[in-house]
Amino acid sequence: MLPMTAGLNDLRGAGKGLLSLALLDARNHTLRWIATYEQWLGPMNFVVPPAAEVTPPLWLLGHVGWYQERWVPRNVHRHLGEAADPAVPRLASIDPNSDRWYDPANAPPDSRWLLDLPSLLSTKRYLLDTMEIAMDLLDLIEGDDNNLYFYRLALFNEDLIGEKLAQMAQTLGLPFPDQPLTRPRQESAERNLLCFGTTQWVLGSGGGAVQGGFSFDNEKAAHEIGIPGFEIDAQPVSWAQYAEFVEDDGYDEPSWWTPAGWAWKEKERRRAPRYVDKMRHGVLQRKFGRSVSVEMSHPVEHVCLHEAQAWCRWAGRRLPTEAEWELAASTGVDSGFRWGEVWEWTSSSFEPYPGFVLGPDRAYSQQAFGTHQVLRGASVATCERLKHAKFRNFQLPHQDQMFCGFRSCAL
Repeated sequence: MLPMTAGLNDLRGAGKGLLSLALLDARNHTLRWIATYEQWLGPMNFVVPPAAEVTPPLWLLGHVGWYQERWVPRNVHRHLGEAADPAVPRLASIDPNSDRWYDPANAPPDSRWLLDLPSLLSTKRYLLDTMEIAMDLLDLIEGDDNNLYFYRLALFNEDLIGEKLAQMAQTLGLPFPDQPLTRPRQESAERNLLCFGTTQWVLGSGGGAVQGGFSFDNEKAAHEIGIPGFEIDAQPVSWAQYAEFVEDDGYDEPSWWTPAGWAWKEKERRRAPRYVDKMRHGVLQRKFGRSVSVEMSHPVEHVCLHEAQAWCRWAGRRLPTEAEWELAASTGVDSGFRWGEVWEWTSSSFEPYPGFVLGPDRAYSQQAFGTHQVLRGASVATCERLKHAKFRNFQLPHQDQMFCGFRSCAL
């Protein structure tokens, strides 16, 4: 990722000065990615074949500017923060076609390949103009949480799209412009275990005992729960540990898989995690267009929930709940709990917390409740400022295009 200035890592509670720098940093990162797509796929329209896991890069670029414009310059109630009514009519866009092109409600995924999108040059100009307006407005406001809410929302939305661009580059075999293909070696491939006693924990953020700053709507409301004692891996499951499952014919034994997982494996004809060219006696994996030898001590990557569940059954372990993960990540770092290299599947279905209230962006969380699974942590492609122990990622059980792995708990 782009180098981050000290102090920019957590923007949830930052003031106007750091926030303005972060907005510019996020935009530079987006444009850096778009330059990579332009270089490798051709100028202007980025010819990318339609696929469920891919979005036209030109559409994503325009959507970034549209989202910021929608929630900041065009939002007459932006000073109300989360209390703003998203149904209140907005001011006109500087581009009369922006809502038709970039609003997901008007342009569902399948239709984005057919839109008469403007050129890359025009799209960049739209992003520049909307950013300038937003930054001018930022200079004029007081730096309290309500006034800064929509600037933070736009920032984190752009960071999430930055990771989406990285995922798509991996899918398409394009090079990663900012990140080396390998990470530093971990200290050990052995499973180090941490034990936590029975305790009370404040799950989530916003309200209650956790106040101030920005929170995503699905993290709220913060509420106290009891967590029984548990034992959890200090690090995500490594390639070495997962290779034992593969070499033990784990992909051929139905008893390790849930019925849904076995059906997925048979349909996809998987014999190893996605993007793996060779699994036995070392791992060769396709990473951003290159086949590389993977360090066996690194976390296993690009596994879906079904594969994580199958490995746990084989190993006599289980996935952690998201509450267990959050407790361990928040209190166990000094004891060796390591996270942030891969998104980690949990055993928790993505559901609203007690007291949940929809945020202004009504399309963010609600549509995924009950069908998606929670992942916690962050990945090699996640912007540093987005990494937070309270953040809830959510994906469908079969999805493995993210940089995702898992860790396990004792039964």
